[in-house]
Formats: sequence, C-alpha cells, structure tokens
Amino acid sequence: MQRLLGRFHVTGVFWYRFHQLGASVLPEWGLWAAILIFTSFFFVTLIKIRSAIGSNLEAVLGPCGWWRRQVRIYRTMWSFAWCLSERYERLSTDKQVQCEVDGDQIWNGLLTRDDGIIFVTAHIGGWEVGSMLASARQQVRRVHVVREKEVDPKAQEFIRGLIESAGEERYTVHFAGADDPTLGTQLLAALRHGDIVALQGDRPRTGGRTVTTTLFGRPFELPVGTAALARAAEVPMVPVFVLREGRSRSRILIRKPIYVERTRDRDQDLKNALTRLTAEIEAAIRLRPHQWFCFRRLWDPRAEA
Repeated sequence: MQRLLGRFHVTGVFWYRFHQLGASVLPEWGLWAAILIFTSFFFVTLIKIRSAIGSNLEAVLGPCGWWRRQVRIYRTMWSFAWCLSERYERLSTDKQVQCEVDGDQIWNGLLTRDDGIIFVTAHIGGWEVGSMLASARQQVRRVHVVREKEVDPKAQEFIRGLIESAGEERYTVHFAGADDPTLGTQLLAALRHGDIVALQGDRPRTGGRTVTTTLFGRPFELPVGTAALARAAEVPMVPVFVLREGRSRSRILIRKPIYVERTRDRDQDLKNALTRLTAEIEAAIRLRPHQWFCFRRLWDPRAEA
C-alpha cells in the first residue's frame, strides 16, 4: 500500500507539506476546524493505534470503562494534532511560543561547562520547542539534532530543511539508522568539541541493543545508545521535556543531569543511568499523560490483567 500510494501515503511527503501549509496559512478558526476534522477522522480509522493508546494509558491512569477509554484516546490524538501543528508554526512562521522554563538553575550550571551536553527527551509533548532552547539561549554552540529516519526520503529531507533553516545554520540534523554506522563517531566528536546533541531516547530501533528498565511497574526497553555515547564522551545526559500548556504556550522541564559511571562493569553503568532516565520519563508522563505519544502497544494484554 505504501509503494502504491507513494508520496500520498500517510508517511509520504505530501501530508508533511499539506500540514505545514495548513499551519502556516490558515486563520485561527480554520486551524481549529482542521484539527477537529482530522483528529476525528483518524480516531475513527486508525483502529490499531487507537487500541495501543488506550492500552498504554491504562498503565498510567488505571483501568476504565469503554466510554472513558475513548475519551482518553481522543484527548491524546487531539494533543498530538496540536503539538504537530504548533511544531510547523514554530519552524515555518514567525509565530512565537511562550515558554516557561522549570530548571533555569540547572541550565545556568550547564552553561559553565566547556564540554558537550546530551539533551535527551521522549515522545512527549512538543520536542522541537525544547531543542530550540539550546540554540536560543546559547548562540555559540552548535546543536546536533538526532531524529528517527522517515519512511519517505523526500519527507526526511523536507523535515531536515525545516529544522536547519529555523536553527539559522546552528543546527545539523542527523537521521539515525542501521545504514549509517558512522553516526556514533560523528556525535562523539561533536560532544568532545563542546557541541550539544539533542535526541529522543525512549524508542529502540529494530535490532538495536536495549536495556530493560521499569515504566509504571512494567518492563520497558530503552536503547543503550544514548547512555553509551554519554559514557564514552564523559558528558551528562540532561532530561528535557516540553509540555503543551495551551495555545502556543509550553512548559519546558529541565531535569538534573544524569552522569554515567565508568566502572569495570560497563553494562551495569549503562543500566543504572537508563533506569534514572526512565524514572524521569515516567514523571513527565504522569504530569501530562495525554501528551505521551506512543502509538504502539507496549505491553501484552495478558500482562495487564
């Protein structure tokens, strides 16, 4: 189906450009109407995703009846639509996002460092707003944004262009994939040069190494790459989460840096650091559970009983 529809598939560049155009030119009432229509359409048609959202939220909010479950799912899809639309507004227009920062003292402490920093987040709220924080508050350092590869190569280049142009040449966008074995080396060199690496660290790639931690009392797999990079470069992982507070308003949470130990037991060092990262992810999800955008079922239904 994906090859048949090409760029008109849901992962194709057509829909990326279509969404960006709508967020850029529609009046406020038109954007509200479009989000209502498309959220309702996808709520009805994306059955597997709807099931995954409802299942995952039970771990956060507890079990509920059928109607309450549908409300939870719709609220999550609604939040996702707004976060995505405001991302395009931020990257494509001069509309500003009002950001309240929790953790200014932590941020100011990080600015005194000469070495690099890894900003790590999860699929929660509006990540691009958080990555802009590094560029806006410290003009000197270069920011390397690491993203998952897009299914459509044209969509990938479209996103790359948006982010790099919005970053005013201070951004370099990397797309992680098994076909680029040099990415780790590039990021390590950037960190040792004093640059910032910004990435999402909550979703393993197929075939990648993982560590089993615990999220909401259930097993949760995290990729080891982020912690391994921090350990090799001897730099901190700084959890950063961007929560949507309202129309063009965000709250940026900067958490205490996580330092990866360097003992003889490398695997345990990585697991300890990732366990702390999982605790930060869980705390952020609890604050805004409907801004947790995990659209695959994390746990077997039999394990939820």
